[in-house]
Amino acid sequence: MSHIHATAIIEDGARLGADIRIGPYCIIGPNVVLGDGVILHAHVVVAGHTTIGARTQLYPFASIGQPPQDLKFRGEISTLVIGEDCTIREGVTMNPGTAGGGLETIVGNRCTFLTGSHVGHDTKVGSDVILSNNVMLAGHVTVGDFVIMGGGAAVIQFARVGSHAFVGGLTGIENDLIPYGLATGNRARLDGLNLVGLRRRNFDRDAVNVLRRAYRELFAPEGTLKERVEDVATTFADTPLVQEIVDFIRAGGDRAICTPRIAERPDAA
Repeated sequence: MSHIHATAIIEDGARLGADIRIGPYCIIGPNVVLGDGVILHAHVVVAGHTTIGARTQLYPFASIGQPPQDLKFRGEISTLVIGEDCTIREGVTMNPGTAGGGLETIVGNRCTFLTGSHVGHDTKVGSDVILSNNVMLAGHVTVGDFVIMGGGAAVIQFARVGSHAFVGGLTGIENDLIPYGLATGNRARLDGLNLVGLRRRNFDRDAVNVLRRAYRELFAPEGTLKERVEDVATTFADTPLVQEIVDFIRAGGDRAICTPRIAERPDAA
């Protein structure tokens, strides 16, 4: 059974699923869709053409679906789609897309957004992602599945963060971060593979060792990055995890990627 507090404002046209809970002083716009079992605890604002998946919870002062923070935005209809079983904590902001970015912002399932984190316009966030307090994703960012970002980290517009990567607190991502990578620093450097995350997700030991070998070859001091990518693609042709990294780098075209600060000692861990 649904419960909607008497002080909540639900505008005509909003579509509400079964067994939802809407707490005090929440505001739901006319083009909002809430899935079954969604919980808005209190003082939550959901605006725009926003869809929120089943069982997602939003905590006080989250502001979801307000117009994009883009000076080129001219009021075009755009969407924000948030998946199922997400947790959106206090003060989180998420914006819909723009005409310059495909008109949609997408968040996957089972994601956690801690206090004050931000998802910018036209950004694509995978599933099982964790953004710690005050993490900032600029517009047009792509974040893969199972990424974890430490408090105060930031990602520049159009940058990509590959799946299973870990970004340390206060780290600024200016270049693409490879899948399974570990990045730290005021201006991010690659500090090896996210070995802790791989262990926690029960990746096979032999598979991790192969990843480490590929990483060393990929960031060896000899040759150009393009040459090393092609060498790794050939050497590890039958290894899907390595090919995921190769495909990620190739898909970026001329975009720079995060590299180790000391190229002679990649993945020293």
